Amino acid sequence: MEISNLDRSNILIQALPYIQKYYNKTVVIKYGGNAMVNETLKQAVMTDLVLLSLVGVKVVLVHGGGPEINAMLKKTGKESVFINGLRYTDEETMEIVQMVLAGKVNKDLVSLLHKNGGKAIGLCGLDGGMITAARHMVPDLGRVGDILKVNVEPINVLLNNGYIPVISTVAGGEDGAYNINADTAAAQIAAELSAERLILMTDIRGLLRDKDDENTLIEAVNVSEVPLLKKEGVISGGMIPKVDCCVEAVRRGVHRAIIIDGRIEHSILIELLSDKGVGTMFK
Repeated sequence: MEISNLDRSNILIQALPYIQKYYNKTVVIKYGGNAMVNETLKQAVMTDLVLLSLVGVKVVLVHGGGPEINAMLKKTGKESVFINGLRYTDEETMEIVQMVLAGKVNKDLVSLLHKNGGKAIGLCGLDGGMITAARHMVPDLGRVGDILKVNVEPINVLLNNGYIPVISTVAGGEDGAYNINADTAAAQIAAELSAERLILMTDIRGLLRDKDDENTLIEAVNVSEVPLLKKEGVISGGMIPKVDCCVEAVRRGVHRAIIIDGRIEHSILIELLSDKGVGTMFK
Protein backbone atom coordinates (compact mmCIF):
# COMPACT_ATOMS: atom_id res chain seq x y z
CA MET A 1 0.00 0.00 0.00
CA GLU A 2 1.40 3.35 -1.05
CA ILE A 3 1.47 6.12 1.54
CA SER A 4 0.40 9.56 0.38
CA ASN A 5 2.49 12.67 1.02
CA LEU A 6 -0.21 13.89 3.40
CA ASP A 7 0.00 10.66 5.40
CA ARG A 8 3.77 11.00 5.56
CA SER A 9 3.41 14.55 6.84
CA ASN A 10 0.91 13.46 9.50
CA ILE A 11 3.25 10.68 10.66
CA LEU A 12 6.10 13.16 11.08
CA ILE A 13 3.88 15.67 12.89
CA GLN A 14 2.69 12.97 15.30
CA ALA A 15 6.30 11.95 15.97
CA LEU A 16 7.46 15.53 16.62
CA PRO A 17 6.58 15.73 20.36
CA TYR A 18 8.50 12.50 20.97
CA ILE A 19 11.49 13.68 18.97
CA GLN A 20 11.50 16.84 21.07
CA LYS A 21 11.19 14.76 24.25
CA TYR A 22 14.25 12.65 23.46
CA TYR A 23 16.37 15.31 21.79
CA ASN A 24 19.85 15.30 23.34
CA LYS A 25 18.78 12.54 25.75
CA THR A 26 20.54 9.18 26.01
CA VAL A 27 18.87 5.87 25.10
CA VAL A 28 20.72 2.61 25.79
CA ILE A 29 19.56 -0.39 23.77
CA LYS A 30 20.52 -3.99 24.45
CA TYR A 31 20.40 -5.80 21.12
CA GLY A 32 20.11 -9.57 20.85
CA GLY A 33 17.77 -12.46 20.23
CA ASN A 34 15.84 -12.99 17.00
CA ALA A 35 16.30 -9.36 15.97
CA MET A 36 20.01 -10.05 15.72
CA VAL A 37 19.84 -13.16 13.48
CA ASN A 38 16.85 -12.30 11.27
CA GLU A 39 18.15 -10.12 8.44
CA THR A 40 14.88 -8.19 7.96
CA LEU A 41 14.66 -7.38 11.67
CA LYS A 42 18.37 -6.53 11.81
CA GLN A 43 17.94 -4.02 8.98
CA ALA A 44 14.94 -2.48 10.78
CA VAL A 45 16.98 -2.07 13.98
CA MET A 46 19.85 -0.40 12.14
CA THR A 47 17.56 2.11 10.39
CA ASP A 48 15.80 2.83 13.70
CA LEU A 49 19.11 3.63 15.39
CA VAL A 50 20.33 5.83 12.54
CA LEU A 51 17.08 7.77 12.44
CA LEU A 52 17.16 8.37 16.20
CA SER A 53 20.76 9.53 16.02
CA LEU A 54 20.06 11.90 13.12
CA VAL A 55 17.19 13.60 15.00
CA GLY A 56 19.43 14.27 18.01
CA VAL A 57 18.97 11.24 20.27
CA LYS A 58 22.18 9.93 21.87
CA VAL A 59 22.02 6.22 21.09
CA VAL A 60 24.19 3.55 22.76
CA LEU A 61 24.00 -0.01 21.40
CA VAL A 62 25.06 -2.89 23.65
CA HIS A 63 25.04 -6.29 21.95
CA GLY A 64 25.39 -9.98 22.64
CA GLY A 65 26.21 -12.71 20.16
CA GLY A 66 25.35 -16.14 21.55
CA PRO A 67 24.42 -17.79 18.22
CA GLU A 68 27.64 -16.57 16.58
CA ILE A 69 29.71 -17.84 19.52
CA ASN A 70 27.99 -21.24 19.34
CA ALA A 71 28.67 -21.42 15.59
CA MET A 72 32.36 -20.63 16.01
CA LEU A 73 32.75 -23.14 18.85
CA LYS A 74 31.14 -25.77 16.63
CA LYS A 75 33.55 -24.93 13.79
CA THR A 76 36.51 -25.42 16.11
CA GLY A 77 35.09 -28.69 17.42
CA LYS A 78 34.51 -27.33 20.92
CA GLU A 79 31.30 -28.16 22.71
CA SER A 80 29.18 -25.41 24.32
CA VAL A 81 28.73 -26.13 28.02
CA PHE A 82 25.94 -24.53 30.06
CA ILE A 83 25.40 -24.55 33.84
CA ASN A 84 21.91 -23.51 34.98
CA GLY A 85 21.40 -21.96 31.55
CA LEU A 86 24.65 -19.95 31.74
CA ARG A 87 27.61 -20.53 29.42
CA TYR A 88 30.71 -22.00 31.07
CA THR A 89 33.64 -20.06 29.65
CA ASP A 90 37.04 -21.71 29.96
CA GLU A 91 40.24 -20.05 28.71
CA GLU A 92 39.89 -21.38 25.16
CA THR A 93 36.21 -20.45 24.97
CA MET A 94 37.03 -16.96 26.27
CA GLU A 95 39.43 -16.43 23.38
CA ILE A 96 36.66 -17.35 20.95
CA VAL A 97 34.11 -15.16 22.79
CA GLN A 98 36.45 -12.17 22.61
CA MET A 99 37.25 -12.80 18.94
CA VAL A 100 33.59 -13.16 17.95
CA LEU A 101 32.01 -10.44 20.11
CA ALA A 102 34.67 -7.72 20.02
CA GLY A 103 35.67 -8.68 16.47
CA LYS A 104 33.26 -9.97 13.87
CA VAL A 105 29.87 -9.23 15.47
CA ASN A 106 30.86 -5.77 16.68
CA LYS A 107 32.42 -4.66 13.41
CA ASP A 108 29.59 -6.10 11.32
CA LEU A 109 27.14 -3.94 13.29
CA VAL A 110 29.32 -0.85 12.89
CA SER A 111 29.47 -1.51 9.14
CA LEU A 112 25.70 -1.92 8.89
CA LEU A 113 25.10 1.36 10.70
CA HIS A 114 27.45 3.15 8.30
CA LYS A 115 25.76 1.56 5.28
CA ASN A 116 22.46 3.01 6.55
CA GLY A 117 23.88 6.52 6.84
CA GLY A 118 24.90 6.52 10.49
CA LYS A 119 28.16 7.18 12.33
CA ALA A 120 29.28 4.40 14.65
CA ILE A 121 32.41 3.23 16.43
CA GLY A 122 32.82 -0.21 17.96
CA LEU A 123 34.10 -0.71 21.51
CA CYS A 124 34.39 -3.50 24.03
CA GLY A 125 34.68 -3.24 27.79
CA LEU A 126 38.46 -3.49 27.53
CA ASP A 127 38.71 -0.20 25.60
CA GLY A 128 39.63 2.72 27.83
CA GLY A 129 39.04 0.56 30.91
CA MET A 130 35.33 0.94 30.19
CA ILE A 131 34.13 -2.17 32.06
CA THR A 132 36.06 -3.94 34.81
CA ALA A 133 34.92 -7.25 36.25
CA ALA A 134 35.80 -10.02 38.70
CA ARG A 135 35.16 -13.75 38.41
CA HIS A 136 31.59 -14.89 39.05
CA MET A 137 31.95 -17.36 41.93
CA VAL A 138 28.62 -19.15 42.50
CA PRO A 139 28.33 -21.15 40.39
CA ASP A 140 31.87 -21.11 39.01
CA LEU A 141 31.49 -20.35 35.29
CA GLY A 142 35.15 -19.97 34.43
CA ARG A 143 35.86 -16.63 32.79
CA VAL A 144 32.36 -15.26 33.29
CA GLY A 145 32.54 -12.05 35.28
CA ASP A 146 30.47 -9.76 37.48
CA ILE A 147 30.82 -6.05 36.77
CA LEU A 148 32.78 -4.07 39.34
CA LYS A 149 32.89 -0.68 37.61
CA VAL A 150 31.74 1.08 34.45
CA ASN A 151 33.73 4.04 33.13
CA VAL A 152 31.50 5.91 30.67
CA GLU A 153 34.09 8.50 29.62
CA PRO A 154 34.88 6.72 26.31
CA ILE A 155 31.15 6.44 25.60
CA ASN A 156 30.53 10.13 26.28
CA VAL A 157 33.39 11.15 24.01
CA LEU A 158 31.70 9.32 21.13
CA LEU A 159 28.18 10.52 21.96
CA ASN A 160 29.31 14.14 22.17
CA ASN A 161 30.83 13.84 18.70
CA GLY A 162 27.71 12.41 17.09
CA TYR A 163 28.70 8.73 17.03
CA ILE A 164 26.71 5.67 18.05
CA PRO A 165 28.89 3.61 20.41
CA VAL A 166 28.50 -0.11 19.63
CA ILE A 167 29.60 -2.03 22.71
CA SER A 168 30.44 -5.73 23.03
CA THR A 169 30.33 -7.16 26.51
CA VAL A 170 33.91 -8.30 27.06
CA ALA A 171 35.28 -6.82 30.28
CA GLY A 172 38.75 -6.48 31.76
CA GLY A 173 39.87 -8.00 35.04
CA GLU A 174 43.09 -8.25 37.01
CA ASP A 175 43.89 -11.58 35.36
CA GLY A 176 42.56 -10.98 31.84
CA ALA A 177 39.30 -10.70 29.93
CA TYR A 178 35.87 -11.77 31.17
CA ASN A 179 32.60 -12.60 29.43
CA ILE A 180 29.75 -10.63 31.01
CA ASN A 181 25.98 -10.66 30.60
CA ALA A 182 24.82 -8.13 28.00
CA ASP A 183 21.58 -7.24 29.84
CA THR A 184 23.54 -6.50 33.01
CA ALA A 185 26.11 -4.46 31.11
CA ALA A 186 23.42 -2.41 29.35
CA ALA A 187 21.65 -1.69 32.64
CA GLN A 188 24.82 -0.55 34.39
CA ILE A 189 25.93 1.56 31.44
CA ALA A 190 22.48 3.18 31.31
CA ALA A 191 22.65 3.94 35.04
CA GLU A 192 26.11 5.51 34.79
CA LEU A 193 24.95 7.63 31.84
CA SER A 194 21.73 8.66 33.66
CA ALA A 195 19.95 7.55 30.50
CA GLU A 196 16.40 8.57 29.68
CA ARG A 197 15.58 5.03 28.54
CA LEU A 198 16.99 1.52 28.79
CA ILE A 199 15.53 -0.84 26.19
CA LEU A 200 16.07 -4.61 26.38
CA MET A 201 15.11 -6.39 23.16
CA THR A 202 13.67 -9.91 23.63
CA ASP A 203 11.86 -12.62 21.68
CA ILE A 204 8.56 -12.26 23.56
CA ARG A 205 6.04 -9.43 23.87
CA GLY A 206 7.26 -8.42 27.31
CA LEU A 207 6.20 -9.43 30.82
CA LEU A 208 3.10 -11.61 30.57
CA ARG A 209 0.56 -12.24 33.31
CA ASP A 210 0.25 -15.74 31.82
CA LYS A 211 3.52 -16.80 30.18
CA ASP A 212 1.61 -18.99 27.70
CA ASP A 213 -0.73 -16.22 26.54
CA GLU A 214 0.78 -13.23 24.72
CA ASN A 215 -2.51 -11.38 25.09
CA THR A 216 -1.82 -10.98 28.83
CA LEU A 217 0.94 -8.41 28.37
CA ILE A 218 1.52 -6.17 31.39
CA GLU A 219 2.22 -2.77 29.85
CA ALA A 220 3.61 -0.97 32.92
CA VAL A 221 5.08 -2.06 36.25
CA ASN A 222 6.20 0.03 39.21
CA VAL A 223 9.48 -1.35 40.54
CA SER A 224 7.84 -1.64 43.97
CA GLU A 225 5.45 -4.24 42.49
CA VAL A 226 8.22 -6.58 41.34
CA PRO A 227 8.65 -8.62 44.59
CA LEU A 228 4.92 -9.49 44.61
CA LEU A 229 4.97 -10.42 40.91
CA LYS A 230 7.91 -12.74 41.63
CA LYS A 231 6.06 -14.27 44.59
CA GLU A 232 3.00 -14.84 42.38
CA GLY A 233 5.16 -16.53 39.74
CA VAL A 234 4.40 -13.91 37.10
CA ILE A 235 8.10 -13.07 36.95
CA SER A 236 9.92 -16.39 36.72
CA GLY A 237 12.64 -18.28 34.88
CA GLY A 238 14.66 -16.34 32.34
CA MET A 239 12.55 -13.22 32.86
CA ILE A 240 13.89 -12.75 36.41
CA PRO A 241 17.37 -11.48 35.47
CA LYS A 242 15.95 -9.19 32.76
CA VAL A 243 13.45 -7.65 35.18
CA ASP A 244 16.16 -7.32 37.85
CA CYS A 245 18.28 -5.36 35.34
CA CYS A 246 15.36 -3.01 34.67
CA VAL A 247 14.70 -2.53 38.39
CA GLU A 248 18.35 -1.77 39.12
CA ALA A 249 18.55 0.71 36.26
CA VAL A 250 15.42 2.60 37.39
CA ARG A 251 16.53 2.66 41.01
CA ARG A 252 19.88 4.08 39.92
CA GLY A 253 18.34 6.95 37.99
CA VAL A 254 17.31 5.70 34.53
CA HIS A 255 13.95 7.35 33.86
CA ARG A 256 12.29 4.28 32.36
CA ALA A 257 13.40 0.74 31.48
CA ILE A 258 11.49 -1.24 28.89
CA ILE A 259 11.47 -4.87 27.76
CA ILE A 260 10.30 -4.82 24.13
CA ASP A 261 9.43 -7.39 21.49
CA GLY A 262 12.34 -7.45 19.06
CA ARG A 263 10.36 -9.65 16.66
CA ILE A 264 8.34 -6.60 15.60
CA GLU A 265 9.88 -4.54 12.80
CA HIS A 266 10.84 -1.02 13.94
CA SER A 267 9.85 -1.85 17.53
CA ILE A 268 12.35 0.71 18.82
CA LEU A 269 10.74 3.57 16.87
CA ILE A 270 7.25 2.40 17.83
CA GLU A 271 8.26 2.41 21.49
CA LEU A 272 9.99 5.80 21.49
CA LEU A 273 8.20 7.88 18.85
CA SER A 274 4.56 6.92 19.32
CA ASP A 275 2.03 6.58 22.12
CA LYS A 276 1.68 2.85 21.42
CA GLY A 277 4.34 0.88 23.29
CA VAL A 278 5.38 -2.64 22.30
CA GLY A 279 6.45 -4.13 25.61
CA THR A 280 6.56 -3.70 29.37
CA MET A 281 7.75 -0.44 30.94
CA PHE A 282 9.33 -0.36 34.40
CA LYS A 283 9.11 2.92 36.29
